[in-house]
Amino acid sequence: MKNVYRALAYIIAALVVVQAGAIAYGVFGLFNWVEGGGTLDQAAFEAEDSNVGGGLGFLVHVMIGYYVIPVAALLLLVLSFFAKVPGGIRWALFLFLAVIVQTLLAGFAHALAGLGWLHGMVALVLFGIAVTAGIRVRRNAQETAVSTTIT
Repeated sequence: MKNVYRALAYIIAALVVVQAGAIAYGVFGLFNWVEGGGTLDQAAFEAEDSNVGGGLGFLVHVMIGYYVIPVAALLLLVLSFFAKVPGGIRWALFLFLAVIVQTLLAGFAHALAGLGWLHGMVALVLFGIAVTAGIRVRRNAQETAVSTTIT
């Protein structure tokens, strides 16, 4: 169970990295498309034959951010009750709460664009929490091995 906990924590961290790459691709693809003569308005997004630059990056960012990461964080939280990782429940809860904050910021940023700054910053926090949760499993296993060797 500890290995699954660690793997899931690292998978969440990797998904945050994919999120960063996807949104960068989306924005730079959009810039390239506009520089090439594309016009961005609501009709461009609603048209079925629309080929807005970077559209795939935006889609991947939304799908992973609204569906994959929240489900993975919830699974980690549930798993934390069974994995018996010292402090594992606490770190999984921190991660889950950061995912909730991140998702809310994404939703509210459509109305208040300045929240996008916080959305980016919380992504870094989320990455850090996920990596910390994963590292704690290995660190705890090493501490346990050392203490049993000494005694």
